[in-house]
Amino acid sequence: MFILEKPYVSALLKKTLAELGRPVLDNKIANEALQNENIILSKEKEFVAAYNDDRAQPVYSNSENAIDWIDNNLNSGDLPHKIRLFKDKGAFRDLVRDMYPDFFYRTVDFEDLDHVNADELPIPCVIKPCVGFFSLGVHMVESVEGWQIAVEAIKNEVEQIKTMYPAKVLELDKFIIEECIEGEEFAVDAYYDRDGNPVIINILGHLFASSDDVSDRCYITSTNIINEHHDEFLKLLRKIGNRADLKNFPIHIEVRTDGYGNLGVIEVNPMRFAGWCVTDLAHYAYGINPYKYFMEGLNPDWAKISGCCEGKIFAMVIGDIDSTVDRSEITSVDYEGFRANFSTPLELRKIDYKEHPVFAFIFAEVDADNLDELKKMLHADFTEYLNFQ
Repeated sequence: MFILEKPYVSALLKKTLAELGRPVLDNKIANEALQNENIILSKEKEFVAAYNDDRAQPVYSNSENAIDWIDNNLNSGDLPHKIRLFKDKGAFRDLVRDMYPDFFYRTVDFEDLDHVNADELPIPCVIKPCVGFFSLGVHMVESVEGWQIAVEAIKNEVEQIKTMYPAKVLELDKFIIEECIEGEEFAVDAYYDRDGNPVIINILGHLFASSDDVSDRCYITSTNIINEHHDEFLKLLRKIGNRADLKNFPIHIEVRTDGYGNLGVIEVNPMRFAGWCVTDLAHYAYGINPYKYFMEGLNPDWAKISGCCEGKIFAMVIGDIDSTVDRSEITSVDYEGFRANFSTPLELRKIDYKEHPVFAFIFAEVDADNLDELKKMLHADFTEYLNFQ
């Protein structure tokens, strides 16, 4: 079963929906995205009835914007509870507290941020919405003095952020303060099969411009990354799945590892793989269709895939727009200029920059021995590709 929502429905997802023939909820976004596709949508009552007939069947949404609808309509079982368990970072920390008994975290109401004593915090630390998305409202705190700077920044951002995403996706009434998790950061697309076994679809390395960078600008994947981290991440997923009793459940989990077997979970995003259909990178890199693999309970043959893709690196770069830019003043984007940064572009996705602080996503194959073009992107000012009135 599929529930389509904003912000993006990819060509691969549309094609997969037509091929699989699974129920797709008839809503505004599905009608807009699939108007030229040969797909019959399921009316709300039919969709809910089909779910109630088999609450164990796999349900996938391309966006957490669907959470509110799921809460109100697919509530005959425990799906809303399990979604909330991961969407609420405070609830998730409670779930895995025994796995990380010494890990510092504290939830704070938005109106109480000014009353937090920064001297009591484990500096450096990070503060973010308990229910958040896309690095919005996330701030690193590098010093006691930096705490108040972060709080003031959050106050200035809150009203603008509220207009961008539904409340269930990004709730700004409660924040969580966490100690920083050291190590190299990865994002993992995975699902739990009908028996509760975790299956890894892709592992993405998160590249940063600096130690205080919290953006999602660039991710890479390769069979070297998969082979090095697959087994340790699978063990972690098994522990989490056992605690939450997950079956036929997709997740996108962000993890840090110190290289010595110590893993720290940053967050777990339920009901989906990498957002904005970025999970499609697995299709370009390894021929894996994430949506089909989840729906049909397929498991990648990583040994076979490694033989075909050894030495290759695949990247995703977000053409983000700085928060200081007035997007209403943008008249056009130099997409070809942006594409020209990559020696082997695979797909360029144009995004409505009037609605989102992003003008494009690009997938590219990169020379494994030369990551200069990605390093350049980490430090680039993408304003040069924007044309103004």
